[in-house]
Amino acid sequence: MFLLLGVFLLLQSPAIAQVKDVRRVLIFYELGLSSPGVELVDEGIRKTLQNSPYQIELYREYLETTLFPAPATQQEFRQWYIHKYRDLKPDLVISAGPSPLRFLLDAHEKYFKGVPIVFCGTSEEQADNPHLDSHFTGVWEKFEVTKTLEAAMLLQPGTKHVVVVGGATSLDRHLEALVKGELGTYESKLEITYLTDLTMPQLLERLRHLPEHAVVLLTDIAEDAAGAKFVGSTQSTPMVTSAASAPVFVLGDVDLGHGEVGGDVTSFRREGEMVGDFVQRILKGERPQDIPIVNGANVYMFDWRALNHWHLQEARLPAGSVVLNQPLNVWEAYKRYIIAGIFLFLVQAVIIVGLWWQRARRKKTEAALRESEGRFRLVANTAPVMIWMSGRDKLFNYFNQPWLEFTGRPLEAELGNGWSEGVHPEDLKTCLDTYSAAFDQREPFKMHYRLRRNDGDYRWILDIGVPRFNSHGSFAGYIGSCIDATERKLAEETMADLGRRLIEAHEEERTWIARELHDDINQRIALLTVQLGVWAQDPPDSRVEVADHIRHVRQEMSDLGKDIQSLSHRLHSSKLELLGLAAAAGAFCKELSEQQKVEIEFRHAGIPRSLPQEISLCLFRVLQEALQNAVKHSGERHFRVELDGTSGEIQLSVIDLGVGFDQREAMNCHGLGLISMRERLRLVDGKFSIESKPGHGTTIRARVPVKARATVASAAG
Repeated sequence: MFLLLGVFLLLQSPAIAQVKDVRRVLIFYELGLSSPGVELVDEGIRKTLQNSPYQIELYREYLETTLFPAPATQQEFRQWYIHKYRDLKPDLVISAGPSPLRFLLDAHEKYFKGVPIVFCGTSEEQADNPHLDSHFTGVWEKFEVTKTLEAAMLLQPGTKHVVVVGGATSLDRHLEALVKGELGTYESKLEITYLTDLTMPQLLERLRHLPEHAVVLLTDIAEDAAGAKFVGSTQSTPMVTSAASAPVFVLGDVDLGHGEVGGDVTSFRREGEMVGDFVQRILKGERPQDIPIVNGANVYMFDWRALNHWHLQEARLPAGSVVLNQPLNVWEAYKRYIIAGIFLFLVQAVIIVGLWWQRARRKKTEAALRESEGRFRLVANTAPVMIWMSGRDKLFNYFNQPWLEFTGRPLEAELGNGWSEGVHPEDLKTCLDTYSAAFDQREPFKMHYRLRRNDGDYRWILDIGVPRFNSHGSFAGYIGSCIDATERKLAEETMADLGRRLIEAHEEERTWIARELHDDINQRIALLTVQLGVWAQDPPDSRVEVADHIRHVRQEMSDLGKDIQSLSHRLHSSKLELLGLAAAAGAFCKELSEQQKVEIEFRHAGIPRSLPQEISLCLFRVLQEALQNAVKHSGERHFRVELDGTSGEIQLSVIDLGVGFDQREAMNCHGLGLISMRERLRLVDGKFSIESKPGHGTTIRARVPVKARATVASAAG
């Protein structure tokens, strides 16, 4: 009674409903669900997808190639399916059979472009050994005929005759050809007979009069020589096993259960489960080309009733064989009830003893517990952090006063799973999964999530939880503490974004340098080389022409030197080191004005030739960035650059009267250059300011204290 009560209470734990994302999976089957093989594959797929983190919408379509074999009809089916799913693109397509695979090979690039394909239900030979691109993976069927025959010879050691039974459809013929190819090496040892071109009455009559020491290998009979159609596992297979005077071995698990012995069979249910697993992995993000194609979903499987009927010894079965329909002994039949009874008796005995013992200790410990809980609550309610506790049922049973003040909710609303109502919807699943996983493993955890504050704002919380244990070592639940980590979280995100944008800027700079060297400098050198080669083969006749050629080459080399020097100055200015900031800045303004065909008015005053290297380099880089941005974005052709020095600081101003911009939008969206300038100046204790409005031009100012930097340098020395 007590055990049942405990189970009932556990089942009452409230579950938090979670809305799953939808994923569409389209399945093309060769045959309909009336085919037992298709039914088993479908059952295996559905069973596996039940555990998907997504809500799976399954769409099943059937080509029914046995009922409608005409190519024109099949083409109409294909066109209809293409039309049907033109506006409902699936996330993944499953192909079950050779015809669906050929259909998808033809239609994938045009109608299902980019959609992953998982195939099954066909051998590689039956599908004409197709070339599969990176969007395909799956399971090839592999009929292990020789393994089945070896198992038959183990069970019946004196076997001398093998009778292969099959039908007249294309699949039947394919299986017959496969068997012939596999059994070729046995023709010198065994007498092999093929009964594949008979009507069903003729076949059954032949099977009733088989020679001694024979075994029957049944492939598939979907149609006999007279054109009569059958469903193999439910119609033709039982007829064959009833008539045969020798044990019948088969190639698929779908054919077992009607008197067949078994063999190394293709397991259609296992094939479906493997396909379902592939689907799960792809929907979670794996690429089809990273999932190796599997050859065969086979297992040794035998029917105990058929083994017993033909007096075949179970001890001779191959290792790892699955035996179906084996009768259970008393223990196997009733062990659950026996164990449950013993367990119930023991639990009741333990509970009774425990209740007596607990009653004896309760009065002694109640006072100590009340005192201990009082001290804990006093400490917890005055702590500067939020504290929570949960019991062994994962439900929260305590929150301290700082938590309640943060959320603005009463204690009753937070208990159980009520606290989760304040977690941001985007963080709820991860938060609960982290807590549950740690709880199940009895491990500490640390996680971040957003929690709604009493004013309605969501704040980032750092939550750390550890398991609690009683004095005698039994698990008692969890205790955790939380702090508001919003500022740190935002700072981490800002630094990560800044790092990413700086890397992108570096890559853009390298790409520009490579393009300049390859598309301009290199091409001009190559052209000059070609011209010199032409002149070498056909020298000018007069000294005047030679002089003209030399002047031309000198001019080209001079232009190349200027352009390389300009590129070098952009990367590193030697004038900055040798002549100082003012000379380097003036030279850069002149070079940029000549390159961009703009007018740059440069003025400087009071700039000492000798400045600390970090200050000179910082201001020079700020000038480069600011002036290049102005030329690129302002829409103006006239610019002013002012460089002024005083006894206390150096000020750089870059001014244009162009289109201007919104400063906040620029910093948030495309402001990596602005951020770079600001960060450079911060390293030298400088200040950075922008004055800009749309339509009213832009002024960028940088100010660096000189004395402060000199004092710092002197102290460091």
